[in-house]
Amino acid sequence: MRHDNSHHLLAAAQRRRADTLERARKALQELDQTGQRRTVMQIAAHAGVSRSWLYAQPELRDQLRRLTAISETPEPAPARIERGSDASLRQRLTLAHERIRELDDENHQLRNQIALLHGQLRANRIAATQVTDTVHDTNPQLTPLNSQPSPR
Repeated sequence: MRHDNSHHLLAAAQRRRADTLERARKALQELDQTGQRRTVMQIAAHAGVSRSWLYAQPELRDQLRRLTAISETPEPAPARIERGSDASLRQRLTLAHERIRELDDENHQLRNQIALLHGQLRANRIAATQVTDTVHDTNPQLTPLNSQPSPR
């Protein structure tokens, strides 16, 4: 008959829990002494435990609440943002209009190039100039562009 060795498992679990509690207490003390802002996430990360484990420990929960309540002092309001001056806003508007004009010109040039290239392509097709058809040449199952389907 086997002996019941479960007391070894219980002892190991108790040692692990005591060690974890000690790490959490030490983390609470260290963060309290440094004066850093304390959140549950910081304390959990510092102690190497999960947040849910911290919340589940009644002996740490009160100290945890006290430390996080102290650290939740309101942060100073951000510096007041001043409006830009009228001259500054006018300058930005002028620059924006110039950029829009440049982009419109570029679009116009690109559309003219596209139209020219389409015209050249159409002229080449009309002149029956052999255009290399790499898609249909590499795939024999596709019908070539130059061949017309036979009428029925």
